[in-house]
Amino acid sequence: MELRLSWLTAAVAVTLITIAATQQSDKSSQNPCTAKEKCHECIQTPTCAWCSQPNINDRPRCFRPSGDKDAHLQCDEAYVYDPDNMYTAISKMELRKASSSQSSSSQSSYSSSSSFSSSSSRYEAVQISPQEVSLTLRINDPYAMSIKYAQAEDYPVDLYYLMDLSKSMEDDKSKLSSLGNELAQNMQNITSNFRLGFGSFVDKVAMPYVSTVPKNLVEPCTGCEAPYGFQNVMSLSTDTSRFAGEVENAPVSGNLDAPEGGFDAIMQAVVCRKQIGWREKARRLLVFSTDAGFHYAGDGKLGGIVKPNDGDCHLDSNGLYTHSTVQDYPSISQINLKVKENAINVIFAVTSEQSGVYRRLQDHIEGSSSGVLTNDSSNVVDLVKDQYSKISSAVEMKDTASNYVKVTYASSCTKKDSPLIETNKCDGLKVGTVVDFKTTIEVTSCPPNPKDWKQKFMIYPVGINESLVVNLEMLCDCPCEREGHPEYEEHSSKCGTFGTYKCGVCECDSTHFGRNCECGTGTIRPGEGTDLNVGCRPDNTTTIDCSGRGSCVCGQCECENRGPDERVSGRFCECDNFSCDRHNNLLCSGKDHGTCECGKCKCEPGWTGPACNCRASNDTCIPPGGGEICSGKGDCVCGECKCFSEESIRYSGRYCNKCPTCPSRCEEFNPCVQCLVYGTGPFSKEECQANCTAFVPTVVEVIEANEDKDEYLCAYYDEEDCRYAFVYSYDEKGKLLVRAQEKRECPPEVRILGIVLGVIGAIVLIGLALLLLWKLLTTIHDRREFAKFEKERMMAKWDTGENPIFKQATSTFKNPTYAGK
Repeated sequence: MELRLSWLTAAVAVTLITIAATQQSDKSSQNPCTAKEKCHECIQTPTCAWCSQPNINDRPRCFRPSGDKDAHLQCDEAYVYDPDNMYTAISKMELRKASSSQSSSSQSSYSSSSSFSSSSSRYEAVQISPQEVSLTLRINDPYAMSIKYAQAEDYPVDLYYLMDLSKSMEDDKSKLSSLGNELAQNMQNITSNFRLGFGSFVDKVAMPYVSTVPKNLVEPCTGCEAPYGFQNVMSLSTDTSRFAGEVENAPVSGNLDAPEGGFDAIMQAVVCRKQIGWREKARRLLVFSTDAGFHYAGDGKLGGIVKPNDGDCHLDSNGLYTHSTVQDYPSISQINLKVKENAINVIFAVTSEQSGVYRRLQDHIEGSSSGVLTNDSSNVVDLVKDQYSKISSAVEMKDTASNYVKVTYASSCTKKDSPLIETNKCDGLKVGTVVDFKTTIEVTSCPPNPKDWKQKFMIYPVGINESLVVNLEMLCDCPCEREGHPEYEEHSSKCGTFGTYKCGVCECDSTHFGRNCECGTGTIRPGEGTDLNVGCRPDNTTTIDCSGRGSCVCGQCECENRGPDERVSGRFCECDNFSCDRHNNLLCSGKDHGTCECGKCKCEPGWTGPACNCRASNDTCIPPGGGEICSGKGDCVCGECKCFSEESIRYSGRYCNKCPTCPSRCEEFNPCVQCLVYGTGPFSKEECQANCTAFVPTVVEVIEANEDKDEYLCAYYDEEDCRYAFVYSYDEKGKLLVRAQEKRECPPEVRILGIVLGVIGAIVLIGLALLLLWKLLTTIHDRREFAKFEKERMMAKWDTGENPIFKQATSTFKNPTYAGK
């Protein structure tokens, strides 16, 4: 009986100990602050504060002011360090347009909240506000601020026309020369503050790009001048009447291979700001015109040119590129970097044969666009005007923040009463339209180098040489952890002279440990010094040391790890990195989505949810081109649309935009697919080049729609009664993708002449056959009748006799003139 009671008592004790350990573990996992043992670790955790008050016994120093009221009351306010995010506007001029006159009172600001006073001095346009701010941010504690943008009226425009002057572009040069004045006039109708420039390029003067035969270096082709890399023919100037003459007088040249040295020319036109004449406050347009592809980094090795492009300006007094045969071509990333640094919008004006290549190139160069030139460049004026309209009617916000800083944007764009949508781009803007971007800045982690805790980055509209400068200070440590602070003592007596006293705790040297550095390496083992075991328990509600997942050594927990990747941590071994929520059997949905810290998933930017399996934004639920979330026919759950069913109509698709009666864009894309893939349809070749620039179809043998990728299947019959099909969909960035059937399914060709001749021939043959048959039958019948007659004749018996009434005929002749003599 006594033995049974002892077993029962032991079982109850073990159960109580297990429950207490579980409760303590749950309590700790719900409060991430208690596991932080140093001040900088504490303040790098959102909502946590640090208590540096001496002698607070076993209470955790890192606590939540909003949740741990007892801990907050037991710590003197003078010792609590709980910094807040701080925002200071250093420069905040209101949005305005430029003025050079004394009477500016008639000018109004772009918003009701923006105003500016009259001034007799000239001032420049302001298109972004504020211009400079100072931010002090805690880690993972986002701060939201407002950034306003408006396109200024009559904003200056610099347009530099960069043209390929190889022999194949000779007719384009003549056409551009005749249209030069019209181009200038059209741009001056948009802005009176307009300047125009002109440059040309061919290729590197080296084999195998151009022929180095001496006579070909002088005249590579009939009527051609000597080849060259790039030349700035006419710097940007308000004297636009010169443009036509400069273009007309510019000589053409020749090269050997198909690609041209356009990248060399773009690099020099972008970085040679002084020589080209780019203005500081102007929208800068670089129109790049060619009918060929381009050489890029690495191609210079073919000509023995191995020195990388340095991205600097190398123009002589005549505007010629001096390092054409010294440096390799620049790379696409170099071009993109310099275009961003100099805030230039590149417009690729290329022929239809090259449009696909340059349309893909524009995706890698910020702020660039492309248009299709006719064979003789006769549509260049309309092309430049249309591209400028597209550029100026849209704004896209970008930033230069480091990997440790996350910047997100949300705006309702021109729909003032609509809810904010997470986007950094707005379209359909007009001059003076104010767009308000709610910009959220968050420090995701502290750089390892303390020098990087203070950073400066810019938030800017693409293609505009104005920006918001953000001076950011990251709160990665505490003042009491720095030398010179009253709570910072090296070799402190509070630490037995074996450590540094910081923020109320001891940081021991390499040979000592313990709360007050009272333990030396190897001096105390488990079981010795029972009073020190109190330091291994969070409070006196439990007798379990180190949450049952470690050993108490000299008042400190040594946690037991389950493996190289599964670790137990925390002051009382209350934390681990393996007991978080899972999704698809992946801890925190995988390393790309989040990491497990102290029993909770810490999600990477862009993900949220208990297991980091949900997207943080609704971007993936918004149809390409904008619109309501899930097309207004569903809810966005975890970044995916859950579609409704309304009145027996079931919506489906990635954006809930599919239903039996829902319209598609098949009719819209059909004419372009016909002319681009099959060369048929209502569009002529010129109309096709002008109207079908939204996509380049991919040709495949068999067309099948993948419902998982939200693809739309479109099938039609054309005027030749041929069936063809194509599918369209959108990628993750909202880019339109189209796949078209390679060959149309046409009915077999009907040969009318052959059929007519065949029918006539068949009728004639049948007629002849019938005649022959009739003749044959008639002949057979006649022969039978004749044979029957002959047979009857031979069988007949005839009697011979005279006819009694027969008289022999007698003829009497008498000559009336005969007288008997």
